[in-house]
Amino acid sequence: MNLALESLGLIAGNRSLPLELARLARAAGVKRIVCVAFENETDPELAKLVDDIVWLRVGQLSKTIKAFTDRGVTQCVMAGQIAPKNLFELRLDLRAMAAFLRLKEKNAHTLFGAIVDELRKDGVAVIEATPWLAPIMPQTGFHMGPKLSAAQKEDVAFGFRIAKEISRLEIGQSVVVKNGTVLAVEGFEGTDKCLARGGELGGKDGGAVAVKVAKVGHDMRFDIPCFGSRTLETCAAAKIAVLAVESGKSILLDRELCEGIAKKSKITVTTIA
Repeated sequence: MNLALESLGLIAGNRSLPLELARLARAAGVKRIVCVAFENETDPELAKLVDDIVWLRVGQLSKTIKAFTDRGVTQCVMAGQIAPKNLFELRLDLRAMAAFLRLKEKNAHTLFGAIVDELRKDGVAVIEATPWLAPIMPQTGFHMGPKLSAAQKEDVAFGFRIAKEISRLEIGQSVVVKNGTVLAVEGFEGTDKCLARGGELGGKDGGAVAVKVAKVGHDMRFDIPCFGSRTLETCAAAKIAVLAVESGKSILLDRELCEGIAKKSKITVTTIA
């Protein structure tokens, strides 16, 4: 794939991933970045990193598509989250409403998939952002913090199996375990609240293990698993000792901050495949 595209569209959610994507795409030679940003979601700082930015409300699908087609953009990427509750509290335009009403199941994956289909109908292909994001996607052998104990290694392997199964069932992508027992399973509340709940159930001594994975057959064009300093701060507050993420399928944000938190709070961050 040619990373030095003439033009790239960016549908930008919240947190810092859209900013990282814009920086990495520019460094790889992308000449023009056209961004669709969302009120109360996207970081306004992104405007400094792109050539054109259009601010919309979540749910304005027709205007999202028009923002790209009017500017001759034929390829776009999605980066950053949309708060889960906002996916179900949308003020939909007619096109989005028609697309979503056709869905038998409504979760983040099917909703984003419907958006991808509508963009394609108007000649805008949603492509994976991973070729640009590869430098911040930890691979096998990645490690921060203390070495894993034998018991922690067993919990990481156990948590990985459970997380893969719950992701296959469209429940969530993260679990918290301790001594072979499942403490918390991520649902609609999101990763951070799952970590907090699991850490609390791990007892006052802490020591729980969190595992975050990509869904089996995960569409890497959207909803890529991410973790960063905010995730590790949540782990520290919950006294979670280990965070394991799936090798090559997770994005690490704020690496230097994460290294500092891992060292200070003695949290192990590692990958599993």
